[in-house]
Amino acid sequence: MKHFALGAFAALGLATAAEAQQNIVVGHALSPTSHYGVGAQAFIDTLTELSGGAFTGEQAPAGQLGGERDMIEGLQIGSLDVVITSTGPLGNFVPQVYALDLPFLFRDYDHARTVLDGEIGQELLDEISKNNLVALAWSENGFRHVTNSQRAVRTPEDLAGLKLRTMENKVHMAAFEGMGAAPTPMAFPELFSALQQGVVDGQENPVTVITASKFWEVQKYVSLTGHVYSPAAVLASPVLLDGLTEEQRGWFDEAAKASAAATRAEVNRLEEAGVALLRENGMEVITDIDKAPFAALAEQASYSVYTDQYGGEMIERIKAVE
Repeated sequence: MKHFALGAFAALGLATAAEAQQNIVVGHALSPTSHYGVGAQAFIDTLTELSGGAFTGEQAPAGQLGGERDMIEGLQIGSLDVVITSTGPLGNFVPQVYALDLPFLFRDYDHARTVLDGEIGQELLDEISKNNLVALAWSENGFRHVTNSQRAVRTPEDLAGLKLRTMENKVHMAAFEGMGAAPTPMAFPELFSALQQGVVDGQENPVTVITASKFWEVQKYVSLTGHVYSPAAVLASPVLLDGLTEEQRGWFDEAAKASAAATRAEVNRLEEAGVALLRENGMEVITDIDKAPFAALAEQASYSVYTDQYGGEMIERIKAVE
């Protein structure tokens, strides 16, 4: 009887420990081996370590939980835990974020990261968190480039009539319309098959995404236009985080910082190795591009999407950051 009682208490203890352990699902749109996957795993590993195993985690990659807009909505209602997303669809929820999507705004990676890690970046994170979301950190995709299956793009004239998939983002759509393309917004999980079936001619994404998605299987040309710097955000559900202690909330903040750092490091690596990988897989990489004509058309067509509502102060502040 005594042995039975001890066994029962031991079993009860194990059950209590299992119940106390909470599994966090980190959703994103790319493969587990992508820069998002690297960042998601860093989030999970850091959270598990800091919590002493009280929190564990797993990835839901490759759009398993839906497109990015769907996942953001899932955070708002509490059906998802944590999401790593591009800012493209985020502007539909928090229009101030559109400032980051303006074409040819950021000079280089140092400029973009300094802006996001500073006062402006924190202001925008705070703004996101007013919209039934918890913005934990800025992460990264990189500078976006154009791919297509029809012809080499060196000038805006080469874009004329190309059906290009864009994100569901008013700024991006206006920019490409201004540059002469026919922007076609669609959720990322639909993109590969749309390229394969000729529904669209091309798309635009950073080298990190082009390589992770193996777009060389359905695209012939990549033009290194660098037309938009694409940040990413690590977001959490307020339904989840509002139930945490201050210490537990700190673990999530640190996990998000670790995620962003790991993602940026992978972006750095892929910026160097990715272009070579695209060439190895048969893509023609166009580098001799004069960006000035693209920039003039894109800025004229798209900046008003932001400035008509919010004015030009944020743009000038971003440009002024050294």
